[in-house]
Amino acid sequence: MRLPLLPRAAACLWGAVVFMPVGLNYMAFLLLLATMLVAGDWRERVQRLMAHPLRWPLAALVLWQLVVLVIGPHYAETGVNLWHGIRIPLTILLALMLTREEAVWAMRGFLGIAFFNIAYTAVFYFILLKFGVMPPMGVLKPMIMLVGNKSINDALLYTVLGAASAAWALQRLVEHRPYRAVAGFALTAVTVFIVNWNLPSRTSLLAMLVVLPLLCVHQWRSHWRGMALALAAVVVVLGLALREAPPMVEQKLAQGVSEIEAARAGAVSEGSWVVRYHMYTVTGRMIADQPLAGWGIGAWNQIWRERGPALLANYNMPHNDFLWMGSQTGLPGVAALLAVMLCAVWQAWKRPDLAGRVAFAATLIALLASCVNSALRDAQIGLSLLWVAMVFLRLAREPARAWQEVLPRRWRGTATD
Repeated sequence: MRLPLLPRAAACLWGAVVFMPVGLNYMAFLLLLATMLVAGDWRERVQRLMAHPLRWPLAALVLWQLVVLVIGPHYAETGVNLWHGIRIPLTILLALMLTREEAVWAMRGFLGIAFFNIAYTAVFYFILLKFGVMPPMGVLKPMIMLVGNKSINDALLYTVLGAASAAWALQRLVEHRPYRAVAGFALTAVTVFIVNWNLPSRTSLLAMLVVLPLLCVHQWRSHWRGMALALAAVVVVLGLALREAPPMVEQKLAQGVSEIEAARAGAVSEGSWVVRYHMYTVTGRMIADQPLAGWGIGAWNQIWRERGPALLANYNMPHNDFLWMGSQTGLPGVAALLAVMLCAVWQAWKRPDLAGRVAFAATLIALLASCVNSALRDAQIGLSLLWVAMVFLRLAREPARAWQEVLPRRWRGTATD
C-alpha cells in the first residue's frame, strides 16, 4: 500500500521548521523517517540512492565508525557521539531518497518559512518595537536575537538563501531581465543585512564572502571575459559592503584577529577564536598521537578535559567536524567525512545550470561551516543546514523544470533554468 502524501507532508514540515528550535527539527527528522518506512516505496528509494555518487563515501563513513566502535575503547560519551556520527549520513540519505515531488515540497517549506521570517523580522523591529510592543517570541526567538548555536544555524540558512538568490539574479542577468535580477540581488542584500545586524555571525559572513565570487566562476567558467567582469563587480560590491558594514561587523572581525593573537601568546579565555585555537591545536595532537583509528567513538570529550585548558573543559565539541571525526576515528574517518562533503560540492559543480549553481552554493556553505564550526556534529546546526543543503543537491539531480515547480509561476523564468 502506497501512501505518497505522508512523506511529502513530512518533507515539507522539515523544511518549514529549520529555523526553529532543535526539538522541532528532530521531530521532523523522525517523522520523515517514519513516513518513509510506511510509505511502501522503498525499492524505488534505494534504487535512487544506489545511483547517486555519494553512496560510496557515505557507506565508508558509516562502516568505519562501526569498525572503530568494535575495536576501540568506549567512553561515557560514546553513545551520544555514535548517534551524531550516524545521524549525519542518515540526514543525507533521507534527502537523497526523496522523490522529486517530496524534494519540491521540502524546498517550498524552507522558502516559505524563510520569507515569513524576513517579514516577521521587519515587522518586529520596524513596527512592533517602534510602538513598544513586545510579542511573545517562543520558537521564533532564535531568528530575532542571538540564542546560542541555533541563531548561528539561522544565520547560515539566511546565507544559503542569499547565495541562492544571487545565483538566481545572475541567471536573470544572462537572460536580460534586469528587473528580476535587481529583485534577486535585493533579497541577497536583505539576507546579508539580517546576518550582519540581527544575527551577527563571522561564519556566515565568511561563507558569503567565499561563495559569491565562486558563483560567478560557476556561471561564466566557459566565458573568461564575462567571468573576469563579474568577479571584478563582485569584489567592488563586497568591498563597498564591508566598508559600509555596521561597526558590529568590523568589531567582530577585529576581535577575532586579536583573539587568535592572544591565544598564540598563551592566553586562555572564553573568546570565540581563543577557544577554537586551543581546540584545534589540542585536537590536532590527538590525531597525531592516534592517526589510524583515533581514540575511539566518544573519546574527544574525555581527552579534551585531560589535555585542554581547565577553563574550557566543559566544551563538548571542537568546533571543526573533521577534527572531531579524526580524533575519534583517525585519518580514515576524516577522509570519509571529507569525501562526503567534497563529493556533494563536486556533484553540484558539475551541473552548469542554475540548479547546479544553487546546490553548489548550499553544499559549499555547509562545507565551510563544518571547517570553522560544528555544523554537522551540533544538531542545532547539523539537522537544518545539512538537510537544506542536501535538498538543494537532490533537486540538482532532476530536470531543470523541477525548480520551476518550487517557485511561484511568475518567478519561474525560462524552461532552461
